[in-house]
Amino acid sequence: MNAVIRCAANHRSTIMDTKKLFYPAAERNKGPILSILQKYIQRDSDQVFLEISSGSGQHIAHFAPNFPQITFFPSEYEANLLESVAAYANEFVNIKQPLKIDITTDFRTWANGMFKEASIDYIYNANMMHISPYECSIGLFNNAGKLLKNNGTLFTYGPYAIDGKITPESNVNFDKTLKLQDPRWGLRDINDLRKLAEKNDIKLIAMIDMPANNKTLIWKKMLDTQQ
Repeated sequence: MNAVIRCAANHRSTIMDTKKLFYPAAERNKGPILSILQKYIQRDSDQVFLEISSGSGQHIAHFAPNFPQITFFPSEYEANLLESVAAYANEFVNIKQPLKIDITTDFRTWANGMFKEASIDYIYNANMMHISPYECSIGLFNNAGKLLKNNGTLFTYGPYAIDGKITPESNVNFDKTLKLQDPRWGLRDINDLRKLAEKNDIKLIAMIDMPANNKTLIWKKMLDTQQ
């Protein structure tokens, strides 16, 4: 009987593993990003971390065991990605099942209104803004401004333009490639994002250079943006 149970468990494990997507870039950058999170995440208990656009699920699966005091909520929009995120999430007690979230919609419509205003400590978003319409960036900041607690943190990661300029040449070529795929895509200018943030009581407090010409931007919800 025990052999039968083990066989069934191994079969379920194999099925889940086949649903896991693996992105080499996500595997390379998860470590450097974690090192940034470790500097900004507090050790307080009962914190909430919402990931917008979880992709394969590799990032949140890498972060979660390092922060046992945090409950992680992954999310995605594409059904095939939700399956992959769920396969990763099932391995960790502090990762909830992934939610289907359209970031351009109001948070009150997500998951039957499970999130309340000013209820989230951290929001994390990697590699979404440049491969989505600008409305997604608008939605990210609009919703973060409502969902984050005062002094809550928004982490964004990816390649960006600054003052209308893209560097180095590899990022210039990447931007061109993105726009050929969809003219609504492309690297976002940090100054434009600052304006979106300020409309939502969010302030850029740090800009950190990362491998492969990416940056991690650290944003804080501050009810008084003059702080």
